[in-house]
Amino acid sequence: MAYMLRTAILLGLLTGILLFLGNLIGGTTGVLIAFIIAAVMNFMSYWFSDKIVLSMYGAREIPREEAPWLHEMVEDLSRRAQIPKPRIYLVPMEQPNAFATGRGPGHAAVAVTRGILEILDEDELRGVLAHEIAHIKNRDVLIASIAATIAGAISMIVNWLQWALIFGWGRDEEDNNPLSIVGSILLIIVTPIIAAIIQMAISRSREYLADETGAYICGCPLSLAKALQKIHDYVTQVPARVNEGTAHLFIENPLKGEGLWELFSTHPSTEKRIARLLEIAKKMGQA
Repeated sequence: MAYMLRTAILLGLLTGILLFLGNLIGGTTGVLIAFIIAAVMNFMSYWFSDKIVLSMYGAREIPREEAPWLHEMVEDLSRRAQIPKPRIYLVPMEQPNAFATGRGPGHAAVAVTRGILEILDEDELRGVLAHEIAHIKNRDVLIASIAATIAGAISMIVNWLQWALIFGWGRDEEDNNPLSIVGSILLIIVTPIIAAIIQMAISRSREYLADETGAYICGCPLSLAKALQKIHDYVTQVPARVNEGTAHLFIENPLKGEGLWELFSTHPSTEKRIARLLEIAKKMGQA
């Protein structure tokens, strides 16, 4: 519940920034246009997210006869999560990782890499799949799309303000004073950074929620904790060619080895995630 409240607050902050910019430029028309453009772009991504991402990574659907045990595992976890069974895909990637995609519980897929099937035992893989099914149950692709739409609208408005400042459009004599110009420049620089920080914070919050939901779905938080530690250790050693725009989908940031600053990271630190899973295990009487 706390993570859902946090997400709502962060989305509210993003919306507040958008409304502030709208008030600053003196009208809602520009904000509405920017929001509609961003919404259309992200709607296409949201609606076709499964096809786009799976195709991007050369994933192929795993038939039941190839891995009946894997299908049974996903069926059981889906039943416990009370959602339809998602399709299962294999990504030909040596880095151990996994992700979920799709616009909702009825149109979803979970994908596992070749590497993750090689390093995790059955209980650990069950924990990972529970985490991905939790993303589907919690409609995290929709949440990410909403955040991306608002952040995209903010970015467009800031770009318009930047060009207006360069060419002096709509500027009166009061706006020509140095303090006003400096203020506009600072707004152009700082606003997108703040929006990006909030958007990344939303992503991290959804990862925590998926860990918690997944822990209760699989019934063993310690299995997920062990899996996260294993994946983390391998991700830093086995690089992968990943589109930065899809990094937030994976259970572990596949670009971890590139030294991203945590404030701008799509994922919380593995240490913090494991610590929270250990707390959940204690509540369940397992640690």
